[in-house]
Amino acid sequence: MLPVLITAVSGFFTEVGSSLGKRTLNDGKTSIYAMGTLKVAWGLVFFLVTVALFGQHFIFSQASLPTFGVRVVLEILQVHSVLLALGMATRSTFGFLRILTIPLLLGVDIMLGYTLSLNQIIGVGVIVIALIFLFVNRGIEKKGSGLVLFGAVNAVATISLYKYNITHYNSVAGEEITMYALLLAYFLVATFFIAKENPFAAFTRKELFFQSVIHSVGTVVLSYAYTLTTASIITTAKRSLEVLWSVLSGNFVFKEERFMVKAFSFLLVVVGIVLLV
Repeated sequence: MLPVLITAVSGFFTEVGSSLGKRTLNDGKTSIYAMGTLKVAWGLVFFLVTVALFGQHFIFSQASLPTFGVRVVLEILQVHSVLLALGMATRSTFGFLRILTIPLLLGVDIMLGYTLSLNQIIGVGVIVIALIFLFVNRGIEKKGSGLVLFGAVNAVATISLYKYNITHYNSVAGEEITMYALLLAYFLVATFFIAKENPFAAFTRKELFFQSVIHSVGTVVLSYAYTLTTASIITTAKRSLEVLWSVLSGNFVFKEERFMVKAFSFLLVVVGIVLLV
């Protein structure tokens, strides 16, 4: 229960930050690189705070370098694609398509020797039916959907590598502080050379400050939730709650259409997720 509660709180903060970030991108007030710089920078700050003030240990083993190196590359692709999708896709499309990470993670579990129960097989089927229902009733828009799908698939690898590293080699703080430092270096360079912006100017922009802090709080809280149970359960809770928050914000904040279609699909997703866990 505690891991799911932590994930719910994390998902709420992340959705608020993402919704504010989408509005900022849609208004053309910033580039994805400047936004990425702030999100990663605040994430790094919060992880450093957990070490300095809350007694979290910084442990990073050289033995983790092969898997950590692969994760660095995939995380750069992940953050980049998610920020692009954030600006292009509707909130509900963003939320629903990312559900695909769940059955794919279960597939990884099968490859590692775990077996699926009949309920889990039915649960995957119900989730697929929910997505088909959305497509048929035009509840999912094509714009940005390719990027969201890439992020859903790529997340299987990044989550699996993260869980593997913190289980066998590194502490959460050690893994994430090192990762966020490298991501920050990437976005600082990208902001300067690709977006042609002063990367440090983003830290003075009020429209970016609040949403980046809120989003980072959610990300940091979620990182520690993975230490409490399996990756598939945390991801299941995370993705299902993301759908709820994204459907609500899509309807009430961004005035998206077909709310009843999306609400019915969400109920199907909940049924499928209950069967999965």
